[in-house]
Amino acid sequence: MMDIGIDESFNRRMYGDTKESKKIFLEKHLMELVRHHYKNCTNYRDILDAEGYNINEDMPLESIPFIPVRLFKNFELSSIPQEEIYKVLTSSGTSSQVLSRIILSKKTATNQSKALVSIVNDFIGKNRLPMLIIDHPGVVKARDTFSARGAGILGFSIFGRDHSYALMDESMELNINLINSFLKKHKGEKILIFGFTFMIWKYLYQLAKKHSISFDLSGSVLMHGGGWKKLEDEAVDNAIFKSSLIDKFGIDSIHNFYGMVEQVGSIFMECSEGHLHTPIFADVLVRDPVDWSLLPKNSPGILQVVSVLQESYPGHSLLTEDRGEWIGEDNCPCGRKGKIFRVLGRIASAELRGCSDTHVKGIV
Repeated sequence: MMDIGIDESFNRRMYGDTKESKKIFLEKHLMELVRHHYKNCTNYRDILDAEGYNINEDMPLESIPFIPVRLFKNFELSSIPQEEIYKVLTSSGTSSQVLSRIILSKKTATNQSKALVSIVNDFIGKNRLPMLIIDHPGVVKARDTFSARGAGILGFSIFGRDHSYALMDESMELNINLINSFLKKHKGEKILIFGFTFMIWKYLYQLAKKHSISFDLSGSVLMHGGGWKKLEDEAVDNAIFKSSLIDKFGIDSIHNFYGMVEQVGSIFMECSEGHLHTPIFADVLVRDPVDWSLLPKNSPGILQVVSVLQESYPGHSLLTEDRGEWIGEDNCPCGRKGKIFRVLGRIASAELRGCSDTHVKGIV
């Protein structure tokens, strides 16, 4: 196996590198990953060959090959032998949907966990907090094959103690007695609340509002991500989500994060200024959906995400199915360096087909 030498990054401040030093770091390690996956993943090699890439030449960050994230729904892309598979992650979805399958080695899983710790600690500190999870305990039972929800809960659980699930079971009913007992036990303490955006909105906020249930969540910090598509259909944006939760429960701070099962660990956290931040081992680029050229600041396009953590599968440079724009770099008022951006929503299905068709001709 390769050694991409990223361990040193976990001991540095996640948002301390300037544009210039970060670019050098990313280009070096991403090119190592390109060559590693080209050698060890046949499907990935076929894609790069079909597009005419010369992997023997070093490439600038903007030229690093990317593949559509939806390829993981159609192909099992792996760069490790069967006996080194430690865990398989699957994306969330209904039973009728095709789910992504992400192959993890123990080393990749460990690096992703280390990265998540470094990112989240920058926002909440290193102390483990009493943790209220807006989900039910059954979602994390299958330890060898996780859904995105299960992987997210397990990943964030390392920041908490006295883990308590706010929902009873798959019926998604609020466990009111448990929540009240948890809050009474930890009264006066800082509390970590974690869940997926739609789950929090539907099964905490809306149920509490419908049944006139009140919980005092002052002194708590809420971290949430995913599920925005369903809320867009209900005309609920980030601002409405935040103000509704704060007004209803008195939550002190709310941090949205952007991430995906195809790049677990490389999450982009929202700061107090409402900006999504790129950590030192990951970045976001914005592409024109017509010719895939790189777009400048404040120009909406399709998001490309890169990360140096994905050693067991070629998920280091992915074209997402989301629209967004980057809005600054090394200049956020919160003091964190790196690129800041916002997500504008999912792209249309016609655009999705175009993204995939452009980059799969080598393997279909």
